[in-house]
Amino acid sequence: MLLSAGANVSSIVEVLIENKAVLSIGLILLVMLTKLSLVKFIKRKDKQNKRLKINMVNNAVTVFIIVGLFNIWSLEIQKFAFSIAAFVVAIVLATREFIQCFIGFLYIISTRPFRIGDWVQVGNNYGEVHSTDWAKLTLLEINIDAYEYTGKTLYLPNSQLITSVIKNLNFLKRYAMHHFTVTRDGSVNPFSFLDELHKKAYEYCADFKEVAIRYNQLIESRLDINIAGPDPQIHVATSDVGDTQILFTIFCPTERAMDIEQKLTADLMKFWFEQQKK
Repeated sequence: MLLSAGANVSSIVEVLIENKAVLSIGLILLVMLTKLSLVKFIKRKDKQNKRLKINMVNNAVTVFIIVGLFNIWSLEIQKFAFSIAAFVVAIVLATREFIQCFIGFLYIISTRPFRIGDWVQVGNNYGEVHSTDWAKLTLLEINIDAYEYTGKTLYLPNSQLITSVIKNLNFLKRYAMHHFTVTRDGSVNPFSFLDELHKKAYEYCADFKEVAIRYNQLIESRLDINIAGPDPQIHVATSDVGDTQILFTIFCPTERAMDIEQKLTADLMKFWFEQQKK
């Protein structure tokens, strides 16, 4: 009977040891009882520095409990950590685009590469900034060659702002460095009427010349660079197939760029055909 009772007690002890919850509670109770005994002993024996010693005991007990519980539950904690890590990775993969959009939003509000109403280029897209939020940038699309609105609205995810080049074209809202090229055959020497073409260009730009000079200087001072203008520039070149090209650069009000282009193209054609008849 004694052997049987001893075996039952031994089996109960083994079950209790294997039960981690019971073992954790037992560890905490044992440590807390030990702590109470030590605190009573310190209060009874030491009359000085009692607070320091009691504080050291409390800290040591807390560390001992944490280390003990960690050792008891180490396998479960490891499995839980792997589960949490897998869950976090899954969440990050599922919401990657949203996270990138939010990071892009933080980027534009911290660096401020543009403001509402600015003309900007993002990648191959041109437009006026209409609004921004945490997910997207809204642009009113602009035909940059004609300096006019297309009537379309672009919604660009903020994630593109991190990977794409952003160009602020705000100065184009008032004045544009307008470039255009007219290509003709090689039957006429354009240098014979180039001076007359220059006179026409100066004539079309005469009424806004002073404002253009001031605006040109303003842009140069803000960007700390030298830009072409404000005087019109006309150059002659040849294409890869041997045709004659006349290249125009006009610094003019944005709303008048296409009108001046048409006038100079008409003058060029007039001089060209007049020269051909000679």
